[in-house]
Amino acid sequence: HPGEDLHDGITFEMFLDKVNHHKRANLLYDPSHFVLQCLDYLEYIDLYHERIKMFHVKDAEFNPTGRQGVYGGYQNWIDRAGRFRSLGDGQVDFKGIFSKLTQYDFKGWAVLEWECALKHPEDGAREGAEFIKNHIIRVTERAFDDFAASGSDDAFNKEILGIKIEG
Repeated sequence: HPGEDLHDGITFEMFLDKVNHHKRANLLYDPSHFVLQCLDYLEYIDLYHERIKMFHVKDAEFNPTGRQGVYGGYQNWIDRAGRFRSLGDGQVDFKGIFSKLTQYDFKGWAVLEWECALKHPEDGAREGAEFIKNHIIRVTERAFDDFAASGSDDAFNKEILGIKIEG
């Protein structure tokens, strides 16, 4: 949150320097705040994945106008350029986020944080739980191109290729 928490990387790095990069100085990742600050929330995962221990799964949208932008926050939530939305109703690329977190073997929690300017909370909670369930990626046990998982048999391969085996 601008001026409030450590959601941008530069400020987090300043914080890490002050605490001598302590191993327990970690992050709660919340992409909705990155949307409202116009930060690259996917690259952030690449840079800080080792420090991300919790994930607030919350959506947001940012629709600036000639009258308001990032800091135009004194209206009601429904009238702000940047506002929180129910999962799937905003602009956050959750497929990209879940893919990157899976790529980096994320072991933390994916927690629904519901805040929406429009949708009823019971609908948001019900839909949100299903949304998260549908985005969790089950990791494969082997490479996609190891379709047979049979290993190799040099003698069989030579026989198929017509290579005479001496011996």
